[in-house]
Amino acid sequence: MSKITFKPHEDTLLAYAAGTLRAPEAAVVSAHVALCPESGELVDTLQSLGGHFIERLPATALSQDSFARMMARIDADGGESEAEPVLNDMAELPEPLRRYPLGPWRWLGPGTRVRSVGVPQDGDCRVLLFKIDPGRRMPQHSHNGVEFTCVLSGSYRDEAGRFGPGDFEEADEATDHRPIVDSDVPCICVVALDGQIRLSGLVGRLVQPFVRL
Repeated sequence: MSKITFKPHEDTLLAYAAGTLRAPEAAVVSAHVALCPESGELVDTLQSLGGHFIERLPATALSQDSFARMMARIDADGGESEAEPVLNDMAELPEPLRRYPLGPWRWLGPGTRVRSVGVPQDGDCRVLLFKIDPGRRMPQHSHNGVEFTCVLSGSYRDEAGRFGPGDFEEADEATDHRPIVDSDVPCICVVALDGQIRLSGLVGRLVQPFVRL
């Protein structure tokens, strides 16, 4: 794998290590961490430091239903039952993503397909896989909320730079960009998307009602 240039913000990795990210955001960060040893080492360090500080805290009595609530959280974060095998046909995905079922590929536009990833939604935030053919340019767009993107294969470039396998891009309401796939193979990305993208320009405003992700 080529050198990973773009990594999550330190605050994002800290929130991931602390377990405070929303499930869709954590799933995309986990894909990056699986591909980036440097980020993985930082997360391990942060978790070790957190464990050290927790050990120094005074003991606190747990409520009677704490175990039941913990198990419910594990189920919501992607726990799976042997009786319900995960339907995932992409063995090439990073290990953290292979635990989730995948929806069917849907046509989103010429050379562009999308499928859902069965990470539990948090409000309007959900996880999608995009597969975009070489040379394709996405419409100019901004965002209603946060968008985390991790490149799994291929590459794209936009106003922020060139993103290859393992690279991570964080976008928000202030981001307005137009990614273009510049690799010889399709670019596959996993994305945590909060709300809908906002297409820019006259054509974008005309087709916006028909674009639902």
